[in-house]
Amino acid sequence: MKAAIGEDVDKETLGGATTQSEISGVTDYKMPDDKTCLDTIKDLVDKIGHFEKAGFDRIAPQLPKENAEEILNFIPESSAQQYNTVEVLKRIVDDSKLTFYKKDYGKTIICAYARIDGWSVGIVANNREVVKNAKGEMQFGGVIYSDSADKATRFILNCNQKKIPLVFMHDVTGFMVGTRSEHGGIIKDGAKMVNAVANSTVPKFSIVMGNSYGAGNYAMCGKAYDPRLIVAWPTAKIAVMGGAQAAKTLLQIQVSTLKAKGQTIDPEEEQRLLNEITERYDQQTTPYYAAARLWVDAIIDPRDTRQWISQGIEMANNAPVERFNVGVIQT
Repeated sequence: MKAAIGEDVDKETLGGATTQSEISGVTDYKMPDDKTCLDTIKDLVDKIGHFEKAGFDRIAPQLPKENAEEILNFIPESSAQQYNTVEVLKRIVDDSKLTFYKKDYGKTIICAYARIDGWSVGIVANNREVVKNAKGEMQFGGVIYSDSADKATRFILNCNQKKIPLVFMHDVTGFMVGTRSEHGGIIKDGAKMVNAVANSTVPKFSIVMGNSYGAGNYAMCGKAYDPRLIVAWPTAKIAVMGGAQAAKTLLQIQVSTLKAKGQTIDPEEEQRLLNEITERYDQQTTPYYAAARLWVDAIIDPRDTRQWISQGIEMANNAPVERFNVGVIQT
């Protein structure tokens, strides 16, 4: 809406703007352009008095000891490849220092206290390396097992007790499946983790580094779990399941439908359908597809992750959560 302060405004051009600003007095300000409008808003906010802050801990920031530019070297071209998540974190946190929580338990999720641009944070990150638990059993990186879900749940609860903001670093393909996992209580432990995430009162920030599939997206504080900010790296992939698995599942459904209609599918046609479905599905898992639908707030340069998290916590610090006594009638 084009208008001006202290100028002779063309009333035909402004129409309703002039009516609301000069005749009825409904609006308070008129601006000639967006820049002037934004500058005026900044000037007005600058005059607002100080309100109570949330009180998140911050000290003088320190740059990471490790070169932040190297963060790009650790992200593989293929989302199926392994990489060292700890080395990535060391290029984000202050002084490259991480205080690990239950380091040798539930190894497919990394839980650690750290500082980012001076702010105290609790980090929950998917470990993308293949590991062995204390029993010598192999666990695949990027998968949430019962022990890692249990560890993450306890860590999230601790951060809530200590009033420490949570930072979730996604590269997750989902929860472990199979008879053994079911008997081990994966549904129970996974539900506890999702419950802890959903009921957190400290600010949550999600960084989608790589995969973010299915229930793993929920457990790692996806969009539905109300993070204050959720941003994605260009390497992110957000979907119900991985492209290859999804394409094969969708192909089976499509082939079954055609067979039910009496149509026969030769191997070449089946491969063509698979390629078509895979291409379409891969396009729909990109961060650009997600951002266009507001599933993420922005696509960022991985090297700017520190700044995004710091600004997010600063915003949250100026917007404390109000707690109400449920069931108490106040008069």
